Amino acid sequence: MPEAEVAMGKYIYAIIPSPEEPREFASPSMSEDGQPAGTVHTVSFQDLAAVVSDYPQMDFQQFERTRANMMTHTKVLEEVMQELTILPVRFGTVGPSAEAIQEQVLSRRYDEFLDLVAEMEGKVELCLKVIWPEQVIFTEIVKESSPAMRRLRDKLKGRSAEETHFERIRLGEMIEAAMDKKRDEDAEKLLAPLRPLIPKEQVNYKDRLQLNRLLLDRMVINAALLVDQDRQEEFDEAVREVTTEHKDRMLFKYLGPVPPYNFVLIIIYWDKEEDEEE
Repeated sequence: MPEAEVAMGKYIYAIIPSPEEPREFASPSMSEDGQPAGTVHTVSFQDLAAVVSDYPQMDFQQFERTRANMMTHTKVLEEVMQELTILPVRFGTVGPSAEAIQEQVLSRRYDEFLDLVAEMEGKVELCLKVIWPEQVIFTEIVKESSPAMRRLRDKLKGRSAEETHFERIRLGEMIEAAMDKKRDEDAEKLLAPLRPLIPKEQVNYKDRLQLNRLLLDRMVINAALLVDQDRQEEFDEAVREVTTEHKDRMLFKYLGPVPPYNFVLIIIYWDKEEDEEE
C-alpha cells in the first residue's frame, strides 16, 4: 500500500506589522530531513502578518529540536528584524494551515499583537555575559578570605577527606557565600553605568533589563537589555568603557542586536490543544 500523504501546515517564525500584499524573504526555510520546504513568506490579516514556511503538520512535542533547526529559525528572524518589528514565536510552532493562522492567531489576538508591536517598535535586544577567569576569582577569594575561613582552611591541612568531611562542606559554603557577595558587588559595578541608558517603563510585563540564569559558577551576569535603537551606539560605547575598565578581572561577551526573545515570546495554542498545559 502507498504511504499516506503527510498534510502540510505552516511553520511560524514571528508576528510582524505588515502591508496587505504578501511578502517573501530570502532566508532558507525550516525543512524536514534536509529537504527544501518552500520560501519564507507571510500570512496576513489586516495590518498584521505571520512569517511562515510550509512544513508537515505536527504537535509541538513532536518537533525535532536540532541545532540546524534552531539556526534556521534564528536566521529567519534576524533577516526580518532588519526592516520590521518582530514578535518572535516559540521555536517549533507549526500551524495546520494559513486559514487557521489567520482565524485562530492573527484575528483572535489582534489587539494584543498590535499593542506588543507598538511597545517593541524602535527597540533592539542586546546581550551581555560576563565571567571571571578561574584563576582570578579564586585568587581574590583566598586573598580576601575572612579570619574564620582561613582558620577552617588551616585546620584541614594534613587531614584526610573522610575525617574532615563536614568541615570541607562548611568551607565550601563559606567560599560560595564569598563568591555570591563578590558577584553582587561586581554586577552592580558593571550595570550602574548602563542603567541610565535603559528607560524604566515595562515592556510585555518585564523590565528592560532582564537578568537571566547564571550558566557557570564563575558567571557574574547574564543580562538581556532592551534598548532604544537610536541609542544603541551610545550604549555600545558605555559597554566598551566598562569592558576596558574591568578587562583584567573579567571576560566579556557582548552580542546584538538579536531577536527579542527575553522580552516577548508568542506561544500559540490551537483549538484542539487549548485545554492542555504548556
